[in-house]
Amino acid sequence: MKVPFLDLRSLNLRFEDAFAGALHRVLDSGWFIQGRELAAFESEFAALCGVAHCVGLGNGLDALTLVLRAWVELGRLSPGDEVIVPANTFIATALAVSQAGLTPVLAEPDARTFNLSVDAAAAALSSRTRVLLPVHLYGRLADMDGLKALAQVNGLLLLEDAAQAHGASIAGQPAGSFGDAAAFSFFPGKNLGALGDAGGVVTRDAELAACVASLRSYGSTRKYHHDRQGVNSRLDELQAAFLRIKLAHLGEDVAARQALAERYHAGIDNPHITLPTMPAPGEQHAWHLFVVTSQARDALQAHLRDAGVETLIHYPVPIHRQPAYAGTPWPALPVAEALADSVLSLPLHPGLSDPQAVIDACNTFHP
Repeated sequence: MKVPFLDLRSLNLRFEDAFAGALHRVLDSGWFIQGRELAAFESEFAALCGVAHCVGLGNGLDALTLVLRAWVELGRLSPGDEVIVPANTFIATALAVSQAGLTPVLAEPDARTFNLSVDAAAAALSSRTRVLLPVHLYGRLADMDGLKALAQVNGLLLLEDAAQAHGASIAGQPAGSFGDAAAFSFFPGKNLGALGDAGGVVTRDAELAACVASLRSYGSTRKYHHDRQGVNSRLDELQAAFLRIKLAHLGEDVAARQALAERYHAGIDNPHITLPTMPAPGEQHAWHLFVVTSQARDALQAHLRDAGVETLIHYPVPIHRQPAYAGTPWPALPVAEALADSVLSLPLHPGLSDPQAVIDACNTFHP
C-alpha cells in the first residue's frame, strides 16, 4: 500500500533510543512487576486525566471488567444489574459487562457523533438499570453533560470507556474525569499505545481504586493473603516505562492528528462521502480514527485500495449481530446497523506518509 492505514513501526521508531534507555533502566533495577515505573506512570497518567488515582492493568477489557467487578465487590452493584452500552461499539464494552456478571443493554448512537445518544439511553432505562457506560468512540467525547445529568437524576453509576480518547477534552476537562471511573486501553494502535497489551483505570474514588488494584493481583493486598477472587492483570514495568516515554509526547501527537483531520476536511469534497463533524469550540477531539460514511462504502473501500490507500471498518458487525450474543433478545437498532454498513476509517496518524493521496483518491471516487 502507498498509504498504509497505520505504520506502527515508524511511530515507535521515533522513540527507539528512549525505549532502549528504558529497557536498560528496568533491567538494571531487577524489578519487573509493580515497581517504580508502574507507580510513576500511574501518577503521571492520573495527573493527565485530572483525577487522583490510576491503576495499571493488563489490557483495556480488564480495565472495564474490573471496575464493574469492584463495584459488585463493594456492594454498589448486584449480579444481573443492567448496564447501558452503545450498540455500535467494539464488543469488548459488552463483554466486560457480561464477564462481571451484569446485563448489557444496547442503546442507539447519535448518527452525527457516533456516540451514545442521551435520548436513547434514557429510553433504555429500566428498574434494573444501575450503570451508564458511554464510549468515547473514535476519540470524540460523548455528551458527558447530558449523560451525567441522566445518571444523577436516576442514581446511576457512570463509567467512561475511554479506550480511544487519550488526549480528548471538553473546555479543558479531560477524558476520564467526567464519570465515577474510566477505563483506558494502551493497545499498540491507540493514541497512547504500549509495545504490547496494556490498560488502566482512572478514578477519584480511593476505595474503588484500591479494590481494582486488589482484583488485578489475585485479589490480594499483601502477599499470600487473598480477600477476593481476583485475576492476574498487571501492567508490567517495561510497558509502563515505554508508556511514560510516549505520554510525554501525547499532546503533540494529538495536535498532529487534529491537523490531519483539518486537512481532510478542507480537501475531501465528494457528495458520496460524508465527513465526521468537526469538534465544537472548546472541544478537543483525540482523532484516534477519522471515520467517514458512504452509502457505497464497499465500493469506496475498493476504490481506495486500488489507489494504494489502506482503510479499515470500525466496526462491520454490530454487537447484537455477533454470534457471541446470538441468544440475547435485542431491540431493533437501525441506527447502529446503518452505521455498520456505511462507516469507513481513513488513515490518520502522526507522520502519515501521503495525506494528499488519500484526499485525491476520495475525490476521484464515483460509485
